[in-house]
Amino acid sequence: MTTAETENKNKKSAPAIKSLADIQKPISSELGTFKTHFRQQLNTDVFLLNRIINYLMRMKGKEMRPMLVLLSAKLCGGITDRSYTAATMIELLHTATLIHDDVVDDADRRRGFFSINKVWKNKASVLLGDFLLAKGLLVAVESEEFELLKVLSTAVKHMSEGELRQLKASKLQNLTEEKYYQIISEKTGSLLVACCECGAISASATPEIRTRMHEIGYHIGLAFQIRDDLLDYSQRQTGKSAGNDILERKITLPFIAALRAVNQIERRKMQWLYRRKKKSAADVTKIKTFVEDNGGLEYARQKMELYAGKALILLKEFPESDTRHLFTEFIRFVIYRKK
Repeated sequence: MTTAETENKNKKSAPAIKSLADIQKPISSELGTFKTHFRQQLNTDVFLLNRIINYLMRMKGKEMRPMLVLLSAKLCGGITDRSYTAATMIELLHTATLIHDDVVDDADRRRGFFSINKVWKNKASVLLGDFLLAKGLLVAVESEEFELLKVLSTAVKHMSEGELRQLKASKLQNLTEEKYYQIISEKTGSLLVACCECGAISASATPEIRTRMHEIGYHIGLAFQIRDDLLDYSQRQTGKSAGNDILERKITLPFIAALRAVNQIERRKMQWLYRRKKKSAADVTKIKTFVEDNGGLEYARQKMELYAGKALILLKEFPESDTRHLFTEFIRFVIYRKK
């Protein structure tokens, strides 16, 4: 069965999910308030910086992380001014890391637009990322939100460690499944953990609730990244095209699982192909077919649903409410999204 045939099969079997726009509707007013807070932090009298920021605002994505902060706050007692501060800090940080990632990856595109580094080159891109990071720190300090700052600083530390671990693993080609989970929990999951935990803090949740939200964020983060890894084997046409991880030699769960299913000779042959710096379209197709034929996609899909299920079980410890239902739909969107 080809990757395309597998996708069509999954489309039939996957449950109907709400679009992100539908999930956002009940909190559209709160998201509007967040956007105002966020845009205010980007005001500057530097002409070039203003030009780049205006372009950046046109590139804005789904804003899933601010949404997760607000949903967490609402679930844990209610959205407050601190919630908007937390959401703004996290979105500033997230945007900065995306800009820096594009520089590191020498990316040409981001969300259908030319990337900042493609238009204004690397120096301006790095400086813009630094500006956004500094603004995130200032938001915390000026609001005296040192507890939020501690959570977010911990997330930044883990994200950097995860990226460096992945960089080393891509060169050695010896990534185990256990190490893979450590990397994605750091480089992707840590920020989603911060979203959930900061939302709880902003609503003055108890330590017990904060811990529960931390765990929910952790499991959402793992499911989110595994879904992203699966999308790399799809026919998606988004800001980053399918096969990008393969071209960049990033080892992900589908490939790890497929390697376990074959003998040592086949394993070494595929590792050698994956390690190759310059791959042809035929090479990428061969790797995708190998992963599909040896159960890599199905194994990763099962793990994704396992971690999403753990988040949903923890979520059910909260009383039944419209917000809990909305949060459930958000988690389902994360694992069944198409891009």
